[in-house]
Order: sequence, then structure tokens, then C-alpha cells
Amino acid sequence: MTPIVEVRNATKEYRGVPAVKDVSFTLHRGEVHALLGENGAGKSTLTKMIAGVVEPTAGEIWIDGAKAELNSPSEALGRGIAMVYQETSLVPSLTVAQNIYLTDAKQFHRLRGIYIAGQQFLQSLNFHVDPTAMVSALGAGQKQMVEIARAVHHNAQVIIFDEPTATLTPEEKHQFFSLVERLKQRGVSIIFISHALEEALAIADRITVMRDGEHVVTDAASAFDREKIVRAMVGRTLSNELYGSQAGRSVRVAGDKVLSVQNLSMGSMVRNTSFSVFAGQITGVFGLIGSGRTETAKVVAGVLKRDLFHGGQVRLDGRPVRYRVPRPAVRDGIIYVTEDRKVEGFFETMSIAENIHLGAIAGGRTKSATVSMAEMRTIAQEWITALNVKAINADAKVIELSGGNQQKIVVAKALVQKPRLIIFDEPTRGVDVGAIAEIHQLINRLADDGIAVVVISSYLPEVLQLSDRILVCRQGRIVEEFDGHKADEETIMYAAVH
Repeated sequence: MTPIVEVRNATKEYRGVPAVKDVSFTLHRGEVHALLGENGAGKSTLTKMIAGVVEPTAGEIWIDGAKAELNSPSEALGRGIAMVYQETSLVPSLTVAQNIYLTDAKQFHRLRGIYIAGQQFLQSLNFHVDPTAMVSALGAGQKQMVEIARAVHHNAQVIIFDEPTATLTPEEKHQFFSLVERLKQRGVSIIFISHALEEALAIADRITVMRDGEHVVTDAASAFDREKIVRAMVGRTLSNELYGSQAGRSVRVAGDKVLSVQNLSMGSMVRNTSFSVFAGQITGVFGLIGSGRTETAKVVAGVLKRDLFHGGQVRLDGRPVRYRVPRPAVRDGIIYVTEDRKVEGFFETMSIAENIHLGAIAGGRTKSATVSMAEMRTIAQEWITALNVKAINADAKVIELSGGNQQKIVVAKALVQKPRLIIFDEPTRGVDVGAIAEIHQLINRLADDGIAVVVISSYLPEVLQLSDRILVCRQGRIVEEFDGHKADEETIMYAAVH
């Protein structure tokens, strides 16, 4: 059978350095093909060539048995290829329905018509999103649903999903997998990029693994298990490093109470919640999307304002504080590492060195009125080495990096500020298994050094692996607290849902 998409010996170089090197890849009609690998392995670059976003330096792309020149995403879409990006490409100033029908000139300005059609279309996909809502007001999970809906609306014959489930709740993931099965039955071919290896094993027909820009192996999904995939991805097993047994984890004794929150409230998202954070401990916060966990962290860090009246109290080292903007919180040593790195985490047109140096400036770590380029590059190189960032050099633009390496730059920009309390919001979202292990080791070192660490995550194994204490958030409140060494998934999930 002629593949619907075939990539022949493709190479893509940036500044003479290959991101993809002599890779061949095939996709058959009605097939779900999982594309796996560490961050920087070349997965996104390969799929962006198929989607017309970047042009290959060498090699060919064939569609339905004919050689194709794809010079733009619109040309690829015209050939029936759509891509759902890891970082959404929606227009925030438009409504959900307008984003879905953005390329339909006849319907775009008929608001009533597209709202009705949008409502019916979203319901057919089991996506509970208001078509009249502004995209800027949506959470990360709902934005991902709209991105997926837009791709399906184009009736594409090939859909590329880049980390589609990273921001979805368990129920939303179930709906997404049902949608993938329906698309497959209609003959739609799907390329599925994910760091959730269990998901790839569950829904894929074939699996391709890449490493360092090169093809490693392609085989039927039934020929793989988690260990075989990890070995192909990183060249070694990570069973004992990632989500291993809690029994061997040392018990940290709580230090001084760094943060105390009493009856904190912000609109309908945070409602009379109370909790404490201690030095030298990792406090895990688990909750489903919409539970108010992120909003609570943002109020503490001054990103959002709590209610003016009856908004509760926040104490830092026993001293009452009220941050209306992040700057005084940063100066006091409270750092929030965002879950949305593209929008809030870095300046994409600036270099690695410039982004990290801006963190040093924000934290008051540099007093000079002028910028020393040598000092800036020295600081950046220290963090590139410490966090094992894969980049050409410190002058590379952050937007040129893979998702996991972008996340490392966001973390470096936070750590250069020398925090006393650091809040990680989904620190390993869209990050490969090798980088997850590195980030977990870093978080543990921070706690061992006496820093108060908060980790917000919707992935229970991560919360259980890292946390000394676990707080469960539901409907805007912290409803339960568990010992991180004794809790189990079932108990925590029950508290989060009930």
C-alpha cells in the first residue's frame, strides 16, 4: 500500500547543526503512528517539515505517492495535512468559534451562525467549551481542545498531534482517545507525539523512536513495552530513576514555616483556602484542572490579586504580605515557575543568555546599570551546563529550542534569582523521560539545600515520587493533606474528585 505520507532521507540544519539527520518515515492511511524521543530528538522538526512549517535542508516528502513541495502550513493544509501544536497557535483576541472557522471567509463574520455551528460541532466531539468565550479567558486544557477541534474541522486526512494530552484532565483524555479512534475509523492518519509512553502504547499501531536527530527504530506497537522504548530513547533504562519506589526515599524533617496562608480568596477560583509551606521540604499540590491550584499559587506570588475585602492573609516568615505585582514577591524570594512557558515563561525572540540574565536582574542579583556581555554569557553558560541544556551556544534564540530545553531555560531564569520559596507549576509538562529525571533531581536538591519547594502537578506518580507532604485542591480549596511517604494514588484521587 502506498503511504499517505513518506519522508525520504530528510535533513534539517540550523546554523550548520542538524536537528534532523537523514531520517526516513512513513505514515499509512488510517494509521496511528506514535513518534517518540527525548526533547531535542528531532520529533517536532520532522513533523513541522511534513506540516510545511519548515523546509528540509535535504531530502524529499511524498504525499499519496507523489513528490510534494510544502512551502507553508496553508499549502500542507491544502494537501490535507493539519498540525495541532504543543503550544497553541490560537488567536487570543477572538472567540472559540471564530478560531475554529478562521479560514472560512464566508462564515467567519456571521457570528450567530458560527456560534450555533460551533456549539453543535464541539458537542459532537464531546468538548465542553463555550463557543462564544474569548480564547484569552480559557485555561490551557480548553485551549488544547479548541486547537484539536480546529484541526478536525478542516477535514484533514493527516493530523499531527504534538503533545495533545499534556493539559487535559483524565476525563478529557478519555474523550480525546475516543476521538482518535473515530478519526481512525474514517480513514484519517494520525502522527502522535507524546512523552506519556503508556498513551503511545495504548493507541498507536506503530511506534518510531528518534534520538539526537536520527531514526533509531520503527516497529509495531505490540513489539514494544515501556522499558524497550526508554532504552531506545536514552540508551539506558530509567526504571530506578523515574517514578520508582517511595520506600527508599529519605524522610525530610520540616524546617521553619516559610509561608502561611489563611482563608485566601480570589473570586470563584480560590475560596477560603488555608495551608502552610516549610523550608527544606517539597510540598506537592494535586488537583484536577479548574480546581484553583494554579490561581492559588499565582495569588501567593503576586501574579493575581486576592479579593480586596475578605481576601484572607498571607504570611512570609510570620510577616503579613500582600503582593499586587510579582516584583516585590521576587525581591522577597518567592518565585513562581509558570505552567505556560510560551506565554509567560520566556522572551522567545531573545537569546538564552538574555533570558537568564533578565532573571538575574529581576531578582536584584546584579546591581550594575550596564549589561556586561561577558558576565551575561558566563552566567548563562553555567546554567546551560548545570541543567544540561541542548543548544548550539548561549546566543541561540529560546524559540529555536525543543520544548524540554525551553522548560530548562524557564527553570534557570527562576533559579538564578536565588529563591527562598519556589513554586513549580507542572514542571515536567511536555518534557521527555530523560529530562524529567534531571528536573526531579534538581527539585530534590533544592529541598535538600533548605529551600521551600512547592510542586503543582496533575500527574499523580510525579506528586507521589517527589512530595514530602501532599495537599489536595478541589473547587478552590485545599481539602486534604497527606504524608507523601504513606499516601497512595487511589486515596489522593478520591479526595480530588469527592
